[in-house]
Order: sequence, then structure tokens, then C-alpha cells
Amino acid sequence: MNKLSGTRYKNDIRAPGSFQPQQIFNSLAYRVVALLLSDLLALALAWRFAEHWNKFYSPVPPQLAWWEWLGLPSLFWLFAGCTFLLFAYGGLYSFSTQQKNYILSGQLVSVIYLMSLVLGYFYDPKLDPPRSLFFTAWFSSIFLVIGLRLVTTLILRQFDRYHPPVSVFLIANGDRLPILGKVLQKSPYKVVGAALACTANATTTIDKIKASHAREVLVENLPQTELASTLYWQLRRLGISMRLIPSSLEMLHRRGVPEVFAGLPTLLLELPLISGWDYRFKRLLDICGALLGLIILSPIFVASAIAIKLSSPGSIFFCQERMGLHGKVFQVWKFRTMVANAVTLQKTLEQNNEVNDGVMFKIKNDPRITFVGRFLRRTSIDELPQLVNVLLGQMSLVGPRPLPLRDVERFATWHHIRHQVLPGITGLWQVSGRSNINDFADAVRLDLYYIDNWSFNLDLDILIDTVRIVLFGKGAY
Repeated sequence: MNKLSGTRYKNDIRAPGSFQPQQIFNSLAYRVVALLLSDLLALALAWRFAEHWNKFYSPVPPQLAWWEWLGLPSLFWLFAGCTFLLFAYGGLYSFSTQQKNYILSGQLVSVIYLMSLVLGYFYDPKLDPPRSLFFTAWFSSIFLVIGLRLVTTLILRQFDRYHPPVSVFLIANGDRLPILGKVLQKSPYKVVGAALACTANATTTIDKIKASHAREVLVENLPQTELASTLYWQLRRLGISMRLIPSSLEMLHRRGVPEVFAGLPTLLLELPLISGWDYRFKRLLDICGALLGLIILSPIFVASAIAIKLSSPGSIFFCQERMGLHGKVFQVWKFRTMVANAVTLQKTLEQNNEVNDGVMFKIKNDPRITFVGRFLRRTSIDELPQLVNVLLGQMSLVGPRPLPLRDVERFATWHHIRHQVLPGITGLWQVSGRSNINDFADAVRLDLYYIDNWSFNLDLDILIDTVRIVLFGKGAY
């Protein structure tokens, strides 16, 4: 009976496979260590700041000043340990994108502080920590944890550029395999094998995946029944991650929570407890960021204006009509990076357009760009005047890029979905490849993904990637 049960257990597709050391000692484990140290430093600095600030008001209760280790009270290490455990449970130390959920990290820090307040009351009802100490430590912990995580992520992403490429195995239809292969060549991924979608669950395909030593499998157009029944669980047993490319433009199921409803498998799209605040924070970030940007970057504005004026005849700024929210046309401001008659010359260069479908116009070595203009584009300084558009409410710091009317005239019907949100100076399209995207449909899919999955946290993540790309000049021309 035991032998039979064991055999049945092994035949279950959900049964775990042999232990895979790379699942724990992953080559990207340094990211986890870096985030742990970042959180520890943030909490330690917050407590030190709170302790120093509190000296001006009231002394720390002796019950809170137990023995110290490394200059910090034992209560801190207990608090930090609980924070790390809650962060790990929330996926903030995983290798997935959840580790970039900065807003969640602030929320979990708040949970720990509120729990400590409740537990402290039950431990000793007479224990009354100074409010100046508690609230200062609480709010500074949130600020420092999120802030240092943003900085740590910026450094880690730049460091990832020097990491060996991730090995990927492709599964798709025959006509899509070469296209996907070319796309991955321009990214930090290396194709180590491929198979047709119709043979995805064949034993030979699984053997090929194992032999390729792929760390991830990229899948497109796989039948849902086969995907759910076999491939996912087989790869999971092997410790190999799987990525799915949505087969529809709508990308439904994006926010759904699996739930059985009246005996039917459904995805529940839950409403937030407090709606609208995330967008209010976004607009507050736009206004404050644009104002600070205009003030701090004013010397760069002046230097750029002088360089443009001295290098070529024409105006300092380039003003162009672009399509904005709900199809409203507005004037976008940029530093001029081309010769004065660039718009007229574009008609003679259309045949050299490198965008496959011709919707956008892009040439890597555009002869209209001036010497100074090329530098301004490489550093994205030419986009800085659009901070004025942000202050006017015509644009946001993050959103789909507003395109010239010439491009919009070539849109397919579904492309106009991107006009349902405020356009931005930077966006998911720009940080996911920028000029490396040669098919406008792929760019729009990124815009739709941004719209469908928008959150304030996603905006922060895009801004971090934008800073990294601007500082190190990757992918812009």
C-alpha cells in the first residue's frame, strides 16, 4: 500500500522534483543580500534619528533600553527580525518583480509599528513610549526604507548589465520563433533552445529544456489546457521559471484574483478599500517633481540654451503639436536638437525609416541632428522643457509618450487606447528598450500593459529605470 501510494505520489504532476540548489543559491542572490542590508541600514538610521530627536522632549523609558549589540538595543534587533520575516513573506526578498514593490514595503513597516504598539500595551499597560520617539521612528522608517530601496534598486540594475545573460528557452509558433529570437538578442538574455508550441508538452521538448540548462522558458500561443495541465508543473519541478506572452491585445486577467463563483472558475477584480489616493499621489509627485526639476536643473537649461544658440542657427526650443489625453492636441516643448528645417527634410528621408510598420519615424544616424543635439538626446536633456507641460497638467512625469500628429494618423484603431491616460515624459516603453523597439505594435503593447497594471509603485519603478538609463546613456538616440 505504501509503495503504491508512493508511486501515485510521484506520478502527480504537482509532486516536487529533486532539490535544485539554484532555487536558493541563485546567481542573483546578491540582490537579496543587498536589499536586506538596505532595509537594516534604513531601520537603524531611523531609530538613531528618533533617539536623537527625542532627547529634546523626553527620556527613553528604561523598559525600552535593554542590553545593546552593535550600539543598538536588543528591542531594535527583535523589531528588525520581525520586519525581515514579514518582508520575506510578502515577497520583498524574492527574485520576482515583487521585490520592487516599494509601496508594499512602506505598508508592511507600518504594520510592524502598529503591532508593536498593541503588543507593548499587552506586555505592560503602563509602558508609554514617548510619542515623539514612536512617530519619528515610524515615519522615518517608512521614508528611509522606501528611499534606500529605490537607491539600491538603481545600483543593482546597473550592476545587472555586467552579469552573465540569462539563458532562455523559447516555445512559440514557427513564424514567431525567429522574431522573438531577434528581440532577445537586444536584451540581457541568451536563447539556448527553441521548440514549437504544438510540441510544448512532448517528452522530447522537456528533455531539450533540461539539456539546455535554461533558467527561464518564454512561451507564446500555448493552448490553455495544455499549459495548465502539464508544462507549468513540469518546469516548476525542474526549478525553471516560465514567462507568458499574452496572446490578446486586451491582456485580460491582469488584476484578477482566482475565485470559484457559483461553481465557475472566475477572476475577481476587487475594488480598493480607498480609491483615488494613488492617483492623487501621482499628481502630487508630478507637481513637486516638475517644480524641483525646473529649479535644480536651471543651470543645465541655461547651458543647453547657450550651446544650441552657438552651434546652429534657429530657435532654442522646438515646439510641436502632439496628441494628448482623449485626443486633445497640445504643444510639446523640447530643446532643439536638429537643423531648423528638420520637419521639411523628414519627407525626403521617409524611405530610410527603420520602424517596420512606418507608424513612427526613426533613423539611428539621422543626418538632421546637430552635434550638440546628439549630446542632448543621449543625455535626454532635450526632454527637460516638458516639465513645463507637466506643470500645466498636459503631461505627467510617467505615461505613454505623446506622439506627433504624423504618427497618430497611421494608428490602427486599438492604438488609440493609449490616449485614455495622461501622456508622460518617460514611460514603460522608454525604459524597456527605447530606440531598440522597431515595431510600433510592440511599443503599444507596453503602453497597454502600463495602463492595465498601473499603480503608483509602477511609476516609481519606471522613474528609477529612467534615472539609470539617463545616467548611463543606454538605448537612446
